[in-house]
Amino acid sequence: MRPNERSFARRIDLTSLQLFVAVCELGSIGRAAEREFIAASAVSKRLSDLEATLETPLLYRHTRGVKLTPAGESLLHHARSVLFSLEKMQAELSEYADGVRGHVRIHANISAIVQFLPEDLGAFSSEHPQVKIDLEEHLSTEVLRAVHEGAADLGICNISAATGHDLQTLPYRHDELVLIVPRGHPLARREAVAFEDTLDCDHVGLHSNSSIHLAMREAAAAVGRTIRLRIHVTGLDAMCRMIHNGLGVGVMPQRAFTLMHGVGDLECVRLTDAWALRDIRLVARDFSTLPLTARLLVDHLRARAETGAAALAA
Repeated sequence: MRPNERSFARRIDLTSLQLFVAVCELGSIGRAAEREFIAASAVSKRLSDLEATLETPLLYRHTRGVKLTPAGESLLHHARSVLFSLEKMQAELSEYADGVRGHVRIHANISAIVQFLPEDLGAFSSEHPQVKIDLEEHLSTEVLRAVHEGAADLGICNISAATGHDLQTLPYRHDELVLIVPRGHPLARREAVAFEDTLDCDHVGLHSNSSIHLAMREAAAAVGRTIRLRIHVTGLDAMCRMIHNGLGVGVMPQRAFTLMHGVGDLECVRLTDAWALRDIRLVARDFSTLPLTARLLVDHLRARAETGAAALAA
């Protein structure tokens, strides 16, 4: 390495690279400062120092946030590569530590969180109390983005949302979407119904970018219809309460409805559509390079899923 190259390497610090990536991901110095628990002025100073070191502007600053310059685009690519390499190094070195200690960041969609993760993560924590787990609920598309950008070690979401991404996936669980209606509703008398037959009813829906809502919208469009959406809610318990109070019908995972049974006087009706049967998968950049604790969690989740499937088959 030439002297000037050594000098360059010494002048680039990892904290500034991490803050630069955070600003790029969030599009705002202020939001990045909040996420990284550092003053916005300190973030701005580090970015200015980074630009001075590289002798080129990295960001266009405007009142609504920041935008990358061409040089910034290039640095973002290399910064992510450097930080990812450090994560790989940490994964390899962690195996030499005394005992299994660590911190696993998980982003998961609401279906996985409500139906499976409380019991599965609870069992893991009992076996490995020294491992800290941070779990955040996000839409499936946001889960994938977090894993891709390194904001989460592990993602858990529906496989339909994982297509088109350069990420590795492993099977975790299956779930089935059902129609939720008030007791006494005309559709409550049916054992099964096609989603098309619900389109004359008002609907209570989840977030417009949720995997369930996107599947419903595509199904309606396939028959040249639209969904009569009465209201959006952010949680399954809120959906049940809205349906109970006559604001429409809704679609949610069957196991989630069973676990929340009692939230309103409601019935579930099986959907005959193929898209109602879904795969929930584990997602990572590269499972082989995850830290040891994260790999232990992946093995645990898959074992729990296999045990659950065997119990259902029996």
